[in-house]
Amino acid sequence: MIIRKAGIKDLNLLMEVYAHARQFMQETGNKNQWINGYPSEEVICNDILSENSYVVLDEKTNELVAVFYFRQGDDPTYAKIYDGEWLNDKPYGVVHRMASAGKMKGIADYCLEWCYGQCANIRVDTHKDNLIMQNILKRNGYRQCGIIYVANGTERIAFQKNGMNRVI
Repeated sequence: MIIRKAGIKDLNLLMEVYAHARQFMQETGNKNQWINGYPSEEVICNDILSENSYVVLDEKTNELVAVFYFRQGDDPTYAKIYDGEWLNDKPYGVVHRMASAGKMKGIADYCLEWCYGQCANIRVDTHKDNLIMQNILKRNGYRQCGIIYVANGTERIAFQKNGMNRVI
């Protein structure tokens, strides 16, 4: 697999991948996480223009198979954590809006490992109904740290992985 920054030319494909991911969530018991068209085209355009949107390509076919947001630096969503605490207060990277086109297995693991290779202190969150993502995070050495609230006021389970909790 190949990871590169997304460009505006990728926008239509990215929106198709997000539509597929929303449908997959609905079919697998996660009916409340990405609703009402989230993430919107405006959100994804902003991700691209800020150079924080990445695509995953099948190296054999060059087909776009996944997308995610990754950025190093403080995220206002993670300023307050409830019912727990972050593993540390050191600089960190964040992963958001990871979605697969459903064409390859192991993409989430690959993306998370790539992000961890960029920054060995990562924070991420997911909806309580997103059991698939929770299992992926735990399998990849992320520890559940507490609860955060996203911009629309809904709660998310917060996870973190750093060099001290690497799975061997």
